[in-house]
Amino acid sequence: MAGKELVLEVTDFLFDHAVPLTAATVMFVVFCGITCLFNGDVAKEKAEKPVEKPQEKQGPRPKWFVLRFLNYLVLFVFISSLCFSFMKSRRVIAVDSLGLGLENLTLFPFLILWSMCLAYFFGFFGITFVDKTAMERSPSSFGLDRLAPMHDTPICAEKACRPCSMVAAPPKDAKLTDKSAQELALLPDETIVAMVEKGEIKDHALEKKLGDHTRAVKVRRAIYERRIGMEGVFNKLPVDHFDYERIFGANCEIVVGYVPLPCGIVGPLMLDGEPVFVPMATTEGCLVASTNRGCKAISACGGARSRVLKDGITRAPCIRMPDTMAAADLKAWVETPANFALVQEAFNSTTNYGRLVSCTPTVAGRNVYLRCVCFAGDAMGMNMVSKGCLKVIDLLQEHFPDMELVAISGNVCCDKKPAAINWIEGRGKSVVVEATITADVVRKTLKTTVDAMVEANRQKCLIGSAMAGSVGGFNAHAANIVAAAFLATGQDPAQVVESANCITLMEAIDVEGQTEKALLMSVTMPSLEVGTVGGGTSLPAQRACLEAMNCAGASKAPNAPGTNAQALARAIGAAVLAGEMSLMAALASNQLVRAHMTHNRKKAN
Repeated sequence: MAGKELVLEVTDFLFDHAVPLTAATVMFVVFCGITCLFNGDVAKEKAEKPVEKPQEKQGPRPKWFVLRFLNYLVLFVFISSLCFSFMKSRRVIAVDSLGLGLENLTLFPFLILWSMCLAYFFGFFGITFVDKTAMERSPSSFGLDRLAPMHDTPICAEKACRPCSMVAAPPKDAKLTDKSAQELALLPDETIVAMVEKGEIKDHALEKKLGDHTRAVKVRRAIYERRIGMEGVFNKLPVDHFDYERIFGANCEIVVGYVPLPCGIVGPLMLDGEPVFVPMATTEGCLVASTNRGCKAISACGGARSRVLKDGITRAPCIRMPDTMAAADLKAWVETPANFALVQEAFNSTTNYGRLVSCTPTVAGRNVYLRCVCFAGDAMGMNMVSKGCLKVIDLLQEHFPDMELVAISGNVCCDKKPAAINWIEGRGKSVVVEATITADVVRKTLKTTVDAMVEANRQKCLIGSAMAGSVGGFNAHAANIVAAAFLATGQDPAQVVESANCITLMEAIDVEGQTEKALLMSVTMPSLEVGTVGGGTSLPAQRACLEAMNCAGASKAPNAPGTNAQALARAIGAAVLAGEMSLMAALASNQLVRAHMTHNRKKAN
């Protein structure tokens, strides 16, 4: 019975609304006819102008019939609802003589329906009304067929992607600054070089533009060979077998290759009861062999002892105040314990591992140099301390709005320059290492005597350096070992300037159980700037050297933060002790020139 009533209701509805439904159907048929005619014209035009395409595998195709059916269905619903509402509104307006707004109530469901249809039209209208290739010819996808395959899968696809065709070489006079990495990858190197010479691509941006870092380096080599005017000038500079992507944006710019550097190793050197090996990258003959001789002498006598005295990297912003009285006020404010606590809190908020140790203001007229000392964990710490100093400046400007930051580094730090402040106050790791060498080992291994070494060191490293007015240079050749170890372990080579600050001391002492006096030797290095994370320490070769020293990367529990960096500093200090010992022994016995002539001279072929 219920089914019969439903059929009667549907029949009544169709008879009552025959006119709007008939109108909607007529409009729909007319629209479909126009579509078919237009589609036939397009197909005819394609038949008249066939396009040859390279042979390619059949890729996935979207399910066009699904989209076509949805388009026609939504269009039919939209047109039918328009006709129905138009005819219905006339009857509602006639009935609603009391002004109750029934016409708005009646139109409400249609407003929702039309909104949904319009949303569909704006999103998908026209995909397949005309042709299933309409999407390929639409303005939003123009030129996509020229790109390299992206290995994507279209919506409703069932098979693998169809490879795209290769792009032809552009005309010589064409502007190519807007080329994508995929398009540039298809161009020959000579075309890329020409684009750089025309200024269409910056040579320093080749990695970003090409997306292939090794190719970018090779193209840049060709560019600079032309600029230098010497073809093949880089032929002996290696370029292959290097991970340029790793160093991009981190270690070096405008790269044209890499320089192979021989790397030796010294050890075992007994240090604090543990054997230590120290890699040394150098081109100076005799350096590694001589240092290794010192390691042998130290280990034969029980090893060396070391201690880190201080650990803090520095940065000293230059602040300009309105006058000298204001500069004095800022100095007094920072030195107040309660205010220093605020400075410390601001600084420490910028880092997880760094901690502000001290902040010493130095006044020069109306300038204030705020030397901040930061414990940086296992990092060398320059970026860490600089970021923290900027936060301190923000705090100070709240209390001294008239102050002006002249430079984040005011040279009281003092970075990569000889400076007495580093020699006296220290910077980075302050390390002291000592060893006691018996007279027998001095004779057998070092080929000299204790008294001769003590006298040579006093005359050379103490009196001679004082006469030269040296700052931090009271040693024989500490910079040699520091530089070699820095290059091998990825440290900043420029910081050898202050890291090689060293005073070498020797004296003859009595040792229990020995009839002859032994040699007590020490090196004190107040500003050894090293780290085991960041910078060049992450490069594979340098990382391998740190791993050989058992101090690569960040310290892990139960060790405290900074343990690895301090271990590296102590190991380098011990290597400096060994190098100083061997060289001073050679000088004391006049073996230096003979040794260099033997080991540092290559016979002619």
